[in-house]
Amino acid sequence: MHGTSFAQGASPSPGNDIDLSKERFERPRGLKGVYYHPITQLVMLGFVCFLCPGMFNALTGLGGGGQMNATTSANSTCALYATYAFFAFFSGTVNNKIGAKWTLFLGSFGYALYVGSYLAINIHPNSGDFVIGAGAILGVTAAFLWTAQGALMLSYPTEAQKGVFISIFWAIFNLGAVVGASVSLGENFHSTVGSSIGILILTLIGVTIPLLMADPNKMIRTDGTKVVTPRSPSWKSEFYNLWVAIVSDPMILLLFPMFFASNYFYTWQFNDYNSALFDIRARSMNNVMYWLSQIVGSWMIGLVLDTSRLRRRTRAFVGWTVLLVMVFIVHVWAYQYQKTYTRELIPPDAQKMDIYDASYPAHVWLMILYGLLDAMWQTTAFWLIGAMSNDTNKLAIYAGFYHSIQSAGAAGVWRMDAIGLPSVYPSHLTLHPDLQWLKDLTELTILSSYMNIFLSTWCLVAAGLLFAFPMIYTRVRDTTVLDDEAMSVALSLVLTTCMWTELACSVKQALEETRTKEGIDVSEEKADKYSA
Repeated sequence: MHGTSFAQGASPSPGNDIDLSKERFERPRGLKGVYYHPITQLVMLGFVCFLCPGMFNALTGLGGGGQMNATTSANSTCALYATYAFFAFFSGTVNNKIGAKWTLFLGSFGYALYVGSYLAINIHPNSGDFVIGAGAILGVTAAFLWTAQGALMLSYPTEAQKGVFISIFWAIFNLGAVVGASVSLGENFHSTVGSSIGILILTLIGVTIPLLMADPNKMIRTDGTKVVTPRSPSWKSEFYNLWVAIVSDPMILLLFPMFFASNYFYTWQFNDYNSALFDIRARSMNNVMYWLSQIVGSWMIGLVLDTSRLRRRTRAFVGWTVLLVMVFIVHVWAYQYQKTYTRELIPPDAQKMDIYDASYPAHVWLMILYGLLDAMWQTTAFWLIGAMSNDTNKLAIYAGFYHSIQSAGAAGVWRMDAIGLPSVYPSHLTLHPDLQWLKDLTELTILSSYMNIFLSTWCLVAAGLLFAFPMIYTRVRDTTVLDDEAMSVALSLVLTTCMWTELACSVKQALEETRTKEGIDVSEEKADKYSA
């Protein structure tokens, strides 16, 4: 603990029950105060994700970094999200057991391995299985990294700062993808080995940053309140808390469709639009603009979600409305492009759009709008999670839900893209000349795997907002009420008490039966003592 504790209105004493939510601590000063400042730790957290997931985004945003065929890239990404989906569901438990700092450190290793697999495939072109295996391992470690990141990012700020903190983190994080994409654009992949080595070195630097971060238990927020220290219960009780978190606050279920859609849309953006229509130079430019626009998007939605001119409940509805408008503007625009091509009409060796083509400016603007929407979507999702609780342990479990469910959606759609959703149209069928338009329309829409993925993406994001609305209406308030904070703890205590009471009764009954049947001298007093 840093500084001296002082309670409002009473001095602490062993007999006093002090409300920790009102207890204030004096923050350290000087260089120590700078190091332990929440913004400093947030920036360090941002640079971990800048150098690890940020470099990963830069490499995968081009469809395997322009080095692998689309099938290998999609299968690797599918393996990544499949393992991510499973382990992220329990990563909150790991975070609560070993602490967010060490969970973050453990989670960063897989990114270095994955980037190294890109270097390996440059040297050994037939090492596609290694890339897929690295993707599966990354799914495990990334689950730990992102759960720790969510818990730290949401526990350091005060309630009024959560939107700003999320925006700052998102901006730093996406700078990593911008830097990586800029390297790809500048070198145009003429020296892929050199760029892979450089990115690998940067990723390894990111692995070391968690070791330099402060212990969250010693952190004090800017308003003097202490960051809640994570509990260290048994593994069994922590798995049980996953269920308790849902039962105690079932409104989190209404955010699951929003979570599911949050990584689903990347497949169409990166593989079915950017990779399908553009040459490598245009894809690199699109990638730079996409990640730059994410920085702007997170800043814009952060201003909306944290403006002091509106109550928090009103801000939630305004943010929801902004997302709704963006979803339909972006997808109506994208539909005008998607309906003009299919997977079958664009073979791998086709001549694709370059940055000097007349139609390119309009197409790159769509990528910019998608970047804005992505940042706004992710920031709002985290903000809504943060609005439901201030408890670090509960937030860790919610963050685990978020990443598990979003990864399940991503694993499914990347696998669909890998197999290409092949067309089942009977090519031998001969239609009457007057019905030829029906065959043409079918080939362009119903049987287009690109169109299937696009329409499913549009429907999912719309459904995510639809389900989130009643959660916002019933659960988001102007401040987090203590009754809500204690809800899961109270339920857990009640259920645990019932369990132990039942066990004590069973022990007492067994002792009494032993005394009666075997004549062993176990008195009533001893039976009560043992059962207690």
